[in-house]
Amino acid sequence: MSLPLRVRAPATTANLGPGFDCAGAALDLWNELEVTEGEGIEVRGEGADEVPLGPDHLGLRAFALLAPVEGKRFVFTNRIPLASGLGSSAATIALGLVAATFFLGRWPEIEPLLERGLELESHADNLAPALAGGVCLTWRSNGRQHVARVAQALPLTAIAVVPGGKVETVGARAALPAQIPHADAAFSVARAALLGAGLVAGEAGLLAEAFADRLHEPYRGPLSPVFGPIRERLPAGAVGATISGSGPTVVVWATEAEAGACERELAERFPAARVLRLAVVPTGAGPISQA
Repeated sequence: MSLPLRVRAPATTANLGPGFDCAGAALDLWNELEVTEGEGIEVRGEGADEVPLGPDHLGLRAFALLAPVEGKRFVFTNRIPLASGLGSSAATIALGLVAATFFLGRWPEIEPLLERGLELESHADNLAPALAGGVCLTWRSNGRQHVARVAQALPLTAIAVVPGGKVETVGARAALPAQIPHADAAFSVARAALLGAGLVAGEAGLLAEAFADRLHEPYRGPLSPVFGPIRERLPAGAVGATISGSGPTVVVWATEAEAGACERELAERFPAARVLRLAVVPTGAGPISQA
């Protein structure tokens, strides 16, 4: 595909409770990239003053994995909050990978792109739905990274509560213990099985039972100022709440009929936070248009 070209990539919410490091969903909040002839990089929107404007930019590094960056100008438009748990890094990497693939005249293949992207993003559960859309399960077998898109959508609405402050992935990982009790492991395994069944079947009842975890959320929960209060008192119409990625964002999963009321209640209870009503989207990173 000749220049100019424009691509977009969605936000993601990873783990989905018990799906630690293996489950993630794409959400309808999009970052964009325009590549034209020229030189340099420009970043607009979220984190514009915080990210490097040179070869160390994550999107340029992703593009450079597949195609040369010389002779090109990159303009990133960010809508996903940085270091919030909504997959801003994964979306940026997906933008670079997909833009480079189209520049080379190829159509993106999810698993090969995921494998390359993991050189920059070590968490496949974030990057897979950014590339593939929908709800994805990821695992590694025989030295290869695999992806299964098990659902295009969910029978629930995601309402993201984004508090002020940031949680870096390294810090969130450091909060995890080296060992957990056997009973907690068994609890999480059972909920992970329910999660997989609920995703494939599209059963809100199974998902309501699945949105609980003892592997990572008890330890990461204190890093988010909204997780404890939300879990202690779910809004009306909500079936569960999960820490999004490493946090501090918490996703409240609400029935479609009650999503509006749930969103309003959360906005009233947490006036200092951004409350975003987001749908799970079936499409991942791809072209917007060619000028």
